Amino acid sequence: MLKNYLRVALRNLIRDKVHSFINIAGLAIGMAIALLIGLWIRDELTYDRTNPHYDHLARLMQNESSSGRTATSRSLPYPLVQELRTTYGNAFKRVVTSWFTLDHTLRANDKKLTQKGKFMDPGAADLLGLHLLQGKGTALEDRSSVLLSVSAARALFGDADAMGRTLQIDGKMTVAVRGVYADLPENSLFNDVQFIAPFDLFMASEGWMQEFRTDWGYDMVEIYVELGDNVDPRSLSARLKNSTLIHMNDNPAAAGYHPQVFVQPMSRWHLYSEFRNGVNTGGAIQYVWLFGTIGFFVLLLACINFMNLSTARSERRAKEVGIRKAIGSLRGQLIAQFYSESMLMAFVAFLLSLGLAGLALPWFNGVADKHLVLAWGSGWFWATGLGFCVCTGLLAGSYPALYLSSFRPVAVLKGGFKAGRQAVLPRRALVTLQFTVSILLMISTLVVFRQLEFARNRPAGYDRERLLTAPITVGELSGKADALRQELLHTRLVEEAALSSSPTTQVWESFTGFQWPGKDPTLQDDLATVSVSHEYGSTIGWKIKEGRDFSREFATDSTGIIVNEAAVAYMGLQHPIGTPVKWDDKTYRIIGVIKNMIVGSPYEQPGQTVYFLNHDFNHNWLFIKLKPTVSMAAALPVVRNAFQQILPSAAFDYRMVDEQYGRKFSTEQRVGTLAAFFAGFALFISALGIFGMASFMAEQRRKEIGVRRVLGATVFSVWGLLSKEFVGLVGLSLVIGGPVGYFAMHRWLEGYVYHVGIPWWVFVVTGVGVMGITLVTVSWQSVRAAVASPVRALRSE
Repeated sequence: MLKNYLRVALRNLIRDKVHSFINIAGLAIGMAIALLIGLWIRDELTYDRTNPHYDHLARLMQNESSSGRTATSRSLPYPLVQELRTTYGNAFKRVVTSWFTLDHTLRANDKKLTQKGKFMDPGAADLLGLHLLQGKGTALEDRSSVLLSVSAARALFGDADAMGRTLQIDGKMTVAVRGVYADLPENSLFNDVQFIAPFDLFMASEGWMQEFRTDWGYDMVEIYVELGDNVDPRSLSARLKNSTLIHMNDNPAAAGYHPQVFVQPMSRWHLYSEFRNGVNTGGAIQYVWLFGTIGFFVLLLACINFMNLSTARSERRAKEVGIRKAIGSLRGQLIAQFYSESMLMAFVAFLLSLGLAGLALPWFNGVADKHLVLAWGSGWFWATGLGFCVCTGLLAGSYPALYLSSFRPVAVLKGGFKAGRQAVLPRRALVTLQFTVSILLMISTLVVFRQLEFARNRPAGYDRERLLTAPITVGELSGKADALRQELLHTRLVEEAALSSSPTTQVWESFTGFQWPGKDPTLQDDLATVSVSHEYGSTIGWKIKEGRDFSREFATDSTGIIVNEAAVAYMGLQHPIGTPVKWDDKTYRIIGVIKNMIVGSPYEQPGQTVYFLNHDFNHNWLFIKLKPTVSMAAALPVVRNAFQQILPSAAFDYRMVDEQYGRKFSTEQRVGTLAAFFAGFALFISALGIFGMASFMAEQRRKEIGVRRVLGATVFSVWGLLSKEFVGLVGLSLVIGGPVGYFAMHRWLEGYVYHVGIPWWVFVVTGVGVMGITLVTVSWQSVRAAVASPVRALRSE
């Protein structure tokens, strides 16, 4: 019986090649898009799951409330580590201190490279689930040891055995390789960690950290924990809530400062990473839901095409159903027949979708910033794919099977069957749904790109053009800062060079305890602080609003500070220039006010920031401004040589500041590009269905058209006759999709402090675009039917 079903299904596919092609092509495209989105969602949902301690691993975080605002941070005071091990020891199997994942210079013999790494307590290798190819994780108990990833070991030592080899970190820490671990997966928070060294080694090498070992008011470390069995993170968070605050009650500078510690399980690190005013507002999970919904609807559009074309051909298959029922076929057998046809189409479409997905995957990976692959040799891949194929076949074939099998044989064989409102209304509803989804995707795409352009066009507050930056460490730079600047200027290719404790795209330090005239005694201040060299402002091109920039001509600038507009407003200063500001038992004076720079998120308000001149901070970043007439390709080798003349132990790992700035928009850029991609194919699938429907309607009404033509109807009137139904359905889709799209995107935009509005022309462009595509699609069949010879249509009458 099944063999007979498949034979009949195959004959029907071959007999009606145009509609079969439309159905299979639409299903294949929809399934390919759903397959790509499915791979992306699986990658997101399996983030960090390769860690064997996934269900028990967590990190401590802290909500820091002051002056009515709450910021969430992974930075915690170092003394908390010991308290966790002693006071709350029964709640943890392991507590691991960590320094943040940053760039460091690794040097082995004559090879130098910049790699991201972490300094962590012993036990880190087991906590992170490292797969040690050589050595043991316990090697971190030795302060002079380091664990390297395979890629870092190969980059430093080539094919030679790295074990036991000596290397230097940042030109001041000498260690021996005691272990080599497999590179961590791409979908891991630690995938960019290329080495792990002992945290005690870092503490010993950084003298400035010693004064904060017992300071509960300075947040300086990350803390990772492995929870004990049956320990609930929420209950533990309630216990730990005030573990920092209780040690700060005697600190006058901390008055009004209310830190609250909580536990964040590993399962929420990636998907729920965003916090706003102390509340977890989501993260990557919102894009999982977004793209999952898009994938479902794009596939649904393809299934709607199948349903519409199958039910539209009902008159053609009505006699077949009537005869089969008359000779004894049961309705269940007819349903099985139509399901077999849909399953065959779905299977063919699935095979075609694999090819389409394979072709699109490199582009998709580039846009999504992933390394997804089609797991051809995986059982789960084929099982999921075939299950997906069956579900699609059932979804696409359900309505045609139930509708066609319900025909009454007497009415059909008497010639009294007509596909009336019972068949037409569902088709119209499905077409309306198709275009409503397409309209929503188009509106979303336009709004996302408008928001992206709005953020990009916001004044950054400094000049990113021809500006290079390179990470650098104090150990390499000690006593050589001025010599480095002079050597770079002597190349005649560099306009200016300067140093800073933070990149232009982030602020790494913020402090409390500032005092100034007129300060509200209830205000718990919190100002971002950046240490810079004299030429920092002229190098990055910040904009002076009041006062002046730092200058080597004024010895008093050692106690001068420059603040941004946000800091002036935060401090409530009417005339900021000359205002004394006391901090850390030292009095400074404001010598300049700069316009706000976009340092953090371009969608948020700039934070209040204070710039100091060489205030005992680590100058971690070198900035180099090239002359406007200089070719980048010609300048870089010369600049590199000048850099290494002064700092031979350091790696010149430069970055373009405009590229770093551009990464702030990467998420919205990916969302916009993918939304445009999906919207385009949603419209294509909808147009494909409209083409099939118009083809069928033109064929169904060819005798009517022939009569009208004989009676003098023009081509334009016939075109209007066949087009008006689709125009009406598109108009209804706009009425439904427009308001829904407005409210959905309005709510999305509310997540940004700085955002665009949704202008009327977005809906006009969407409406004109969708209507234009519909008319072009319908016109092909309409005009073709209108210009056909009426004699051929009426010769049998």
